[in-house]
Amino acid sequence: MAELQFAAAVAERSYEVAFEVAAGEVLAILGPNGAGKSTTLHVIAGLLQPDSGMVRVGGRTLTDTADGISVATHDRRVGLLLQDPLLFPHLSVQANVEFAPRSRGAGRAAARRSAASWLAEVGLTELADRKPDQLSGGQAQRAAIARALAAEPEVLLLDEPLSGLDVAVAASVRALLRRVSSQSGRATVLITHDLLDVLTLADRVMVLDDGRVAEVGAVGEVLAAPRSMFGARIAGVNVVRGEAAGPEALRAADGALWHGRHDVEPQEAGALVAVFSPAAVAVYRELPHGSPRNSVQIRVAELDADGARVRVRGQEQADGAPGLAADITAESAAGLRLAAGDDVWFTVKAQEVALHPAAR
Repeated sequence: MAELQFAAAVAERSYEVAFEVAAGEVLAILGPNGAGKSTTLHVIAGLLQPDSGMVRVGGRTLTDTADGISVATHDRRVGLLLQDPLLFPHLSVQANVEFAPRSRGAGRAAARRSAASWLAEVGLTELADRKPDQLSGGQAQRAAIARALAAEPEVLLLDEPLSGLDVAVAASVRALLRRVSSQSGRATVLITHDLLDVLTLADRVMVLDDGRVAEVGAVGEVLAAPRSMFGARIAGVNVVRGEAAGPEALRAADGALWHGRHDVEPQEAGALVAVFSPAAVAVYRELPHGSPRNSVQIRVAELDADGARVRVRGQEQADGAPGLAADITAESAAGLRLAAGDDVWFTVKAQEVALHPAAR
């Protein structure tokens, strides 16, 4: 597969962005509404002509305003997957997926074989004859994924494809996209507001703000030390990285064992991330008897009061990730008489901790 090179300016939208995505890499684009995320995908897909700029995939130039090049959308070999599956309502699932290879010139038999292969890949073989209105939301989204991949795109664009799905379906689709992206070797651009998508799918993160690149870097680097307001906001949950230590546990870099729950089938080996809210954390001076399953000793780095809430932030984790945080009431903070440098215990119930496969 080929890398993606992108640079574009759209004066009307105060947009000027440039970046590259290596072959086989997943770049997650974050940012507030109106930051330029959809503009980026539309320029890559050929749905929007920039005032100036270029889009190249490997050795092919798709857009070059200086040379007057603008390849038509249907000839770009770019797959665009949106939140709405946009399946053709009058066609069966099989015919919907066959449409993709047929649209790029494949014969009937080849299109049928390709569709069957991708429907098997997404687990929809038995539903191939159904119409879209006979599918659940998750099944329709998997059909849309199969159609996008059956076109054999050189670049895959994902515009919040998991938004609006329930937890179980979103987890299933996320696992599928993670597997496909890791095996295909194509450049992938993912727009999302969900930290789990970033943690489980992306290699790098780019934050857009007001049509400009606010920051870009490896997932761990951006989440550990976000330089933009939006990056800091999306990194506001607690994230612990480690390796699977049994079907429902993670072993962190400092040796601490974290127990939690899986939204997909538990894995007993491989990299995991544990995610939980600061509001789910209780703080104690001494290790409490009969405490929740997860208890870790933390050295307080800072305290931040916001009205009736006090955020207690620990020192950075052993692997350099941001320190764990707990949100407690001002009354509790006063009773604990906390100060930077104090050693305290953070406890959180196992059912509040979500375990997810980590990105590559």
